[in-house]
Amino acid sequence: HGVEGFCGSGVQVFATHDAQWRAHAREAGVAVLYIHALNPHGFSHLRRVTEDNVDLNRNFQDFSRPLPSNPPYDELHPALLPATWPPTAENEAVIAHFIGSRGLGVYQTAVSQGQHSHPDGLFFGGVKPTWSHRTLREVLREFGRVATDVAWIDLHTGLGPSGLGERIFACRDDDQALQRARAWWGGDGQTPVTSIYDGSSTSARLTGLMWTAIYEECPQAEYTGIAMEYGTVPLLDVLNALRGDHWLYRHPEAPDQTRREIQRRVKDAFYVDTDEWRAQVISQARQAMFQAVDGLNRQRSFGR
Repeated sequence: HGVEGFCGSGVQVFATHDAQWRAHAREAGVAVLYIHALNPHGFSHLRRVTEDNVDLNRNFQDFSRPLPSNPPYDELHPALLPATWPPTAENEAVIAHFIGSRGLGVYQTAVSQGQHSHPDGLFFGGVKPTWSHRTLREVLREFGRVATDVAWIDLHTGLGPSGLGERIFACRDDDQALQRARAWWGGDGQTPVTSIYDGSSTSARLTGLMWTAIYEECPQAEYTGIAMEYGTVPLLDVLNALRGDHWLYRHPEAPDQTRREIQRRVKDAFYVDTDEWRAQVISQARQAMFQAVDGLNRQRSFGR
């Protein structure tokens, strides 16, 4: 997801040079597909969105049908993108009142679940499939249709305690799939798999998620997936960084100093530039990759 790609790219580069990991997958007879920098525009320009200001992970909708509404976001939109940046005290008071009266969780859901009514706004899901969306489907059709079982690890940053890689269930709301995910990635309770469906994850319940494409493009496969969500900075700092980014999108005439400061905050919100954080990311991702191969191997050995 654009600026989140520093994490994902680091994991993938490490994996391709990890002889033990490659041997483990090869000996298990598991094919590994790396999809790198699916949103290259956001990665290049330190944005979370694509070249058309669309959040790729809210873009997987059936655009022939009415798109989901998000009235709380509609209410917040004018305050989220104020006339000036940094926001005035009056603007910050509006946001603080919303959080104080309804709760931080309601605010997080309103802002992040996805919306289709404000093209310049946060977490805009778009009105048609983006280039990155179409590209993922092409990749899945080319490489995924020969698979009988698919494990998916989607690498994210920006939620939770710094350095902690939360394993978030990334499938339809299906008990059997959740049981598989927890058997594969749960580590006997040491690395629990949380869920947006029961409220146990740091993520809100979202719309238009990318993994839904697997069900449509690889219907022959039994799919089991997680998102690895690595914490960076506190939630409000992340959301405020995104507010600044979208304000900048609206104001390309902004002074260079303002632009640089906004971009720095966005990068800091999704990538912690320390050896300790990078080591935490790699070790947890590597563990999840080994767990995925072992889970797929057991699935094949014992049958469905």
